[in-house]
Amino acid sequence: MSKYEDLIAELSPRKFTKKGVYWTIFLVIVVLIGVAAYIDQIIKGQVVTNMRDYVLWGVYISNFVFFVAISFVGSLTAAILRLSRSAWRTPLVRIAEIIGFAAIVMAGLTIIIDMGRPDRLLNLFIHGRLQSPITWDVVIITTYIAISALILFIPLLPDLAILRDNHKEDNFLGKLYKWFSLKWTGSKAQWALQKQSIQMVAILIIPVALILQTVDAWLFSTTFRTGWDSTNLGPYFISGAFVVGVGGLIAVTIVLRRIYHLQNYITQDHYDKLGKILVFACLIYLYFNINEYMLPAFTAPKAEEAHLRELFTGHYAPMFWFVTIGGLIIPIIVLLFKKGRKPLPLFLIAILVVITSWWKRYLIVVPSLLHPFLPVQGVPESWHHYFPSLHEWAIVSATLAMALLIITILVRYLPIIPMYRTAKERGILPNEKSKQS
Repeated sequence: MSKYEDLIAELSPRKFTKKGVYWTIFLVIVVLIGVAAYIDQIIKGQVVTNMRDYVLWGVYISNFVFFVAISFVGSLTAAILRLSRSAWRTPLVRIAEIIGFAAIVMAGLTIIIDMGRPDRLLNLFIHGRLQSPITWDVVIITTYIAISALILFIPLLPDLAILRDNHKEDNFLGKLYKWFSLKWTGSKAQWALQKQSIQMVAILIIPVALILQTVDAWLFSTTFRTGWDSTNLGPYFISGAFVVGVGGLIAVTIVLRRIYHLQNYITQDHYDKLGKILVFACLIYLYFNINEYMLPAFTAPKAEEAHLRELFTGHYAPMFWFVTIGGLIIPIIVLLFKKGRKPLPLFLIAILVVITSWWKRYLIVVPSLLHPFLPVQGVPESWHHYFPSLHEWAIVSATLAMALLIITILVRYLPIIPMYRTAKERGILPNEKSKQS
């Protein structure tokens, strides 16, 4: 076999091992449990949740903000790396695109879950108001899903054509790859059109990603609630999304590298660069965290003072300090050293960052809602506190499992490292294909 054929064989999608099958079955079971809980929620109403008049968003919106944050860097990283044309980005960019697409799809679904009944989505189109950030949110999420799909699909065309030619004998996959490859032949006209399309979509997704994060921040800050009434919230959300997005990319990349034996393509140099990017992201987010909490601590009215006391020394203090120290301080200290950017410590730090980032969104949403405009009096005791019910945990777990299931299915049937571009960069393309490019 030639070097080109060896590379195609190494990077082509592979069948699941037993572990892969068990993993997929596990995710499907978690999703089905969540679907059953959601059906019960529709039948009985949101009384099965622990959300009440004060905490009316709860864990669903926390989860939504988390998915939006993950998708931000997934697509934005892919766009910036494509526009910069950096050679080192080749093994990473498609993984980033897959993560971004899965996350934004689940973000859109989570919004529908939070509405209580899916038919209420129609009200946003029938009775939507342009002055409402919620209307902007629906429009921008729909746009972002479409652009994320395009930035994943368009660069795939040459690889889909390769898979089409290699699966002619496979009736199902052969037809699937043939349909999605859109009659790609590698002509000069097709290459020129693809290049222009990728550049246009990559440029377009950057402002859309920034607008999505900013609109979500505005949705919070325009409520004038304690903890959210801040002009700092837009960049605060963006910097936080940068942290969790890079952390998620690192974690998924390390897992796929190990499972598919991609050590020759995703190297220590890639992890060193990703570790440095994560340190940079954590430093920026730490700066905005200091801004978000220090100024109110010095100048706060009574409501802000009570809110900060709950976070720093009160009921939410253990979670707050776990999120701050575990999600920012420890990653910065560890990743500043080169040994900390090796695969194992980097993976552990990335997982810690992702977990603390999810709880960070919970801290952004819940404590603020527990400080209502009017004093809490003459209401049931359950309204004074909030922690997700079993229904909520089941549904949230199902959305997280569904995001992982989408990623799992995509990496099963798509080459996670671009085959054609990798062969071209290594100078091992067949002569006739090199001329066409």
